Amino acid sequence: MRGFPLVSIVTPVYQMANFVDETIRSVFAQDYPRIEYIVMDAGSTDGTVEIVRRYEARHSENVTFRWFSEPDNGAAEAVNKGFLRSSGSVFAFLNADDTYLPGAVSAAVRALLEDPSADGVYGEANWVRADGSVIARYPTRPFDPDLLMSQCFICQPASFLRREAFSAGGMLNPSLKYSFDYDFWIRVSKTHRLRKIGEMLATSRMHGSNKTISQRRKVLRETIAVLQENYGYSPFPHVLAYTGHLADGLDQFSPPFRPSLTKYLMALPLGWRFNWRHPLRYTSEWASAMSFEAMRRRLSKQ
Repeated sequence: MRGFPLVSIVTPVYQMANFVDETIRSVFAQDYPRIEYIVMDAGSTDGTVEIVRRYEARHSENVTFRWFSEPDNGAAEAVNKGFLRSSGSVFAFLNADDTYLPGAVSAAVRALLEDPSADGVYGEANWVRADGSVIARYPTRPFDPDLLMSQCFICQPASFLRREAFSAGGMLNPSLKYSFDYDFWIRVSKTHRLRKIGEMLATSRMHGSNKTISQRRKVLRETIAVLQENYGYSPFPHVLAYTGHLADGLDQFSPPFRPSLTKYLMALPLGWRFNWRHPLRYTSEWASAMSFEAMRRRLSKQ
């Protein structure tokens, strides 16, 4: 055991009896020798607590398990509480409907040991349905702080951080309900370097009761607020996504976003509203996107 850094993993959970058992089992199935696992329940009444309690008596040579059930102000606050109760030099949080793939923790720690200058690592992941079947690969990208303004290319369940980086990054913003991981990546990337690795580490479950899907309008609006807070500007792709949802009410995941001239035109005044301090910058970005879309449409007709 000596020489292996302790990895602390926190799972925030509320009313996730359908999925939490699979999530917990994916942690206990890891082959890494030193894991501290903490589940933070927010007072579930759907059977979640009974499922979590079953693991109290489970003997494991590599996983130390604790759980707590107390009110919180959302998943971000629950993760922060779990972090403060943890002691590992490597930290990760895994939502109660996501899972680790076999060998995920070992691969992440190996990458951190190989690259002492990296403050965290993230790997590949799959979006999966409620039944666990694969939808598609999560669109990860090599680490680029500037690119984070346009897209969240880090899949949260496939990420592992050095403890100092999570703390120095200010932990998660507990006032956010949906985009707290994206907000954290933006903030921590300003002062810390993360590294993308090629291994497949996790699954991110997309289902009807998932907040990302079921509360899409709030997610998109909070994302725009996060961008405005961190950059003072909301780029066109995020405004277009929000406009598209307002236009058709779809979650833009299944089915994916459907471009249309109406949505592009609606995104101009809406983008001006969000970016009233930078109207020329946004107009230029919108015009470039319109030109690209027009070219795409012409080519598709050939």
